[in-house]
Amino acid sequence: MQRQIAKMVMLAGLAVSALPGTTTTLALVMGTAVGLVLGNPWPQRSSLVSRNLLQISVVGLGFGMSMKEVVQTGQSSLVFSVVGISFTLLAGYLLGRVLKVGPNTSALISAGTAICGGSAIAALAPALKAKDEETAVALATVFTLNSVALLLFPVIGHLLQLSQATFGTWAGLAIHDTSSVVGAAAAFGSQALATGTTVKLTRAIWITPVVLAVAALNGADRKLKVPLFIIGFVLAAALRSLVPQYGALWTGVAAIARQCLVVTLFLVGAGLSREVLEKVGLRPLVQGIVLWGVVSAATLTALLRLGLA
Repeated sequence: MQRQIAKMVMLAGLAVSALPGTTTTLALVMGTAVGLVLGNPWPQRSSLVSRNLLQISVVGLGFGMSMKEVVQTGQSSLVFSVVGISFTLLAGYLLGRVLKVGPNTSALISAGTAICGGSAIAALAPALKAKDEETAVALATVFTLNSVALLLFPVIGHLLQLSQATFGTWAGLAIHDTSSVVGAAAAFGSQALATGTTVKLTRAIWITPVVLAVAALNGADRKLKVPLFIIGFVLAAALRSLVPQYGALWTGVAAIARQCLVVTLFLVGAGLSREVLEKVGLRPLVQGIVLWGVVSAATLTALLRLGLA
């Protein structure tokens, strides 16, 4: 009986999320409520759909930006990305040692925080030769903090009266997963969304060199691979710039992509189950929280001191 109710509520939540006017925050809250109270009736299927829909949405968001905007934002955030990733990986390693978290779990949490959340963890786990339970703990830790970030960052941004550009850059550099970056940025404003998406994708590119370096150190065989949705995002922006006379069409595609993102975040929230929370041990969770807090505070401080607010 409960499963049937969960199915009906899940379908209703999907329908509401697809309606114009439904915000990313509302979609996440609805999804989380379904996942924690009733349980997601289709966990594997919704996880697959949310991952694919997110990538499609990111490509669609590219139609809302010109190539000039993408290049300028990517260039301006490049130094922050390199410094931030290096600092996060080092700080995560030291925190893991202090808290006596397993080396693989610690490295996965650090990489997820530094680069691209679950995508970085999934890519790095084979290179580290990590066990399934180590990967599961890291994913659960990062996934939990992602949900918190989507709700918390816009509130902090408004309290501090951050500009659209500063908030977008901060979200793109300090939030783990692409879904939560674009969700938090979309809740803050359209310019923040454009900036946050570009900064995040610039950061995500670093999955490849980090995984290759770790694989070389551990003797694991990993082939060079760049996420296709990043290429799609750049191509979409290029197409908008090359054929500007269809501006109304490109704007419409970007609007559809933003609504698809709302649906994605409902599915992401529905994936946060009691079983996921039970996988997160105290020490890995403390490492994840402290590392994320330090990175977020340091990133925002650097942005404000450089006069980007």
